[in-house]
Amino acid sequence: MPTLTFKSSIDAPAEALFAWHTRPGAFQRLIPPWEDVRVEKFEGIRDGKRAVLKTGIGPMRVTWIAEHHDYVEGRQFYDRQVKGPFRRWDHQHRMEPDGDATSFLTDHIEYALPLGGLGEMVAGSSVRKKVERQFAYRHRITQQDLALHQRYNPDGQRLRIAVSGASGLIGSHLVPFLTAGGHEVMRLVRSQPTQEDEIYWNHRTGEIEAKKLEGLDAVIHLAGEPVLAPRWTEDKKMRILASRVEGTRLLSETLARMEQPPNVFLSASGVAYYGNRGAEKLTETSAPGKQGFLTVVSQDWEAATEPAAEAGIRTVPLRIGIVLSLTGGALETMLPFFRVGLGGYVGDGTNYVPWITLDDVLGAIYHVLMTDVQAAVNLTAPDPLPMAVFTQTLAKALHRPSLFKLPAPLAKLVTGEVAREVLVTSNRVLPQRLQQTGYTFQFRDLASALPHLLGQVP
Repeated sequence: MPTLTFKSSIDAPAEALFAWHTRPGAFQRLIPPWEDVRVEKFEGIRDGKRAVLKTGIGPMRVTWIAEHHDYVEGRQFYDRQVKGPFRRWDHQHRMEPDGDATSFLTDHIEYALPLGGLGEMVAGSSVRKKVERQFAYRHRITQQDLALHQRYNPDGQRLRIAVSGASGLIGSHLVPFLTAGGHEVMRLVRSQPTQEDEIYWNHRTGEIEAKKLEGLDAVIHLAGEPVLAPRWTEDKKMRILASRVEGTRLLSETLARMEQPPNVFLSASGVAYYGNRGAEKLTETSAPGKQGFLTVVSQDWEAATEPAAEAGIRTVPLRIGIVLSLTGGALETMLPFFRVGLGGYVGDGTNYVPWITLDDVLGAIYHVLMTDVQAAVNLTAPDPLPMAVFTQTLAKALHRPSLFKLPAPLAKLVTGEVAREVLVTSNRVLPQRLQQTGYTFQFRDLASALPHLLGQVP
C-alpha cells in the first residue's frame, strides 16, 4: 500500500500550530488554488467529526467525506475517507515540539487506489505527484500563516473584525486567514442575513445594520463591482463608481456616528489613483493622477473614507495593485492562453504592471491591521515589471513561448476604455510605506512567485 510522509519545521510552538488547525478557516487555507474543491461542511477535527467536500475529477464532481479519529489534544488527529475517490485514505496530522518557539508538522498518508494493482499501474505515478504537489503547498501556507500570526499577534489577541467583499478574490481568502488565526469575523452581506456572522448592508438603499458594527475592533472594506470586463457600458461604469464611492461613504459615515466605533478602518482603493504615469516611480507621496475614469474613481473612493478619519478612527486606504492568484483576477484570465502557447501582451509592452501575490496582499493587510500605519499604503510587490517582461517571465515559468502582440489601437477598437484604462495603462507603483514600516514580502520578484502560484514547487 502506498505511503507518503511530509515533514516541515514551523516557526511556531506546537501548541500554536495545533490550535491553528482546530479553528474555522484553516481547512480552507490548505486547499490549493489549482484544485477544484468546494467545502460543503466542516464540523471540526475531534473524533467523529466530518468534512464533506465536492471535488472535480476530470469532467465529474465527486463527494469526498472524511471522518476524524484518534484526536490527541495539542499533538495529533487523523482523518479517514468514508466516501470518495480512493479505495482507502488514512491521514495522520502530527505536531511535535522543537524547542519552545518552533515545531515539526508531519503529515503521514496511507492510501490505496480503486481497482487494486491495475489502478496503481495506470494512475499510481500521477496520483503520487499530485498529492506531493498538494502537500508541498499545504506546508508552505501553514508556515506562512503561522509566521504572520506569531509575528503580529504572539499573545493570541482575539479581534472582532467586519469584512465587506468577503466573497471576492481577496475577501474569500482573508476571512479564513483571520479566523484560522483566532479572530472573530463578521461578513457584510447584501442579502438578508441567514447566519449569526452576517451583517446586512446595501449601498443602493443606504441600509446598514449599524448596531452589529458597535464595539468591533476593525472594519476591512473590500467590496466593489469587478473592473475586468470585455467592454464597459455606461451602466457598468456607474456600477463601478457607485459600488466603491457610495458603499465606502455609507460605511464611513456609519462608523463615524457610532458610540463604540472600531479602532481601525481599512478601505480598498487602487493603484489607478496615480493615473497613467509611464516609467515614473510612484510612492504614497506621489501626486495623484489628473485624468482617467479609474483614476477619478480611486480618488473619490478614498475621499469617501474621510468621515471615519475625521471621527478619529485610524483610516488607511489600501491602494491594491494587480493581484496574482489562480482563483481569480488577471492571472486566472491569462493562464489558458499562455498554457497553449498563445500568450502575449497588448501595446508595445513598456507599460508597467504593479503586481502582487495574493499571499502578500493578505500579509500586508494583516501588517497594516496589527501595526500603527496611519496613511495610505501601496499594496504592490517591490519589483513592478514592464508588461513585455512580465509576460515573458510567465511564459518561461510555463515552458511556453510568448509571441503574440496586440496593437493598442486594435485593442482600443475592440474593448474601448478597458484597453486604455486597464490593458495598456502604466503604473510603476512601489510599496514604500509597507517597507518603511517593516513588512517582509514573501515574494519580492515574479520569477520566485510564479512557482508557488502555479504549484510547481516540489
